[in-house]
Amino acid sequence: THYFQQFPGVRAYLDRSRQLAADQGYLETLLGRRRYFPLLKPDAGQKVSFQMRQSAEREAINMPIQGTAADIIKIAMINLARTLRERHYRARLILQVHDELVLEVPDDELAAVKPLVVEVMEGAFTLDAPLVADAKAGQNWAEMG
Repeated sequence: THYFQQFPGVRAYLDRSRQLAADQGYLETLLGRRRYFPLLKPDAGQKVSFQMRQSAEREAINMPIQGTAADIIKIAMINLARTLRERHYRARLILQVHDELVLEVPDDELAAVKPLVVEVMEGAFTLDAPLVADAKAGQNWAEMG
């Protein structure tokens, strides 16, 4: 397709991930967390339907990227909770949604906590590409739209 012609490295990455999952039965995130894919191993044989195999391949292809993102957000959560506690802020982490952290922050702490959240999230893990975060404040999600 046109996409793979424009980004040939993506096709190679997908093929490599699929093959590695089949060869070793698992893939790892950048931080070393493993997910196993027994349906992709050659010895899975006839007991695996075409649809089951296709589903497992899609999961394997997505796992290193999505899994690494999950690892990074968990590191950011731990670091942020620790930093808030060490600096004696009353702000509290209350929710994580995909790549987003939701905090409850007293009005008098907002000016200090907002840039701190960005700093902690952007510094959670070093990649070749920068991690970019932003922070919004509001009484509800509609106000932060």
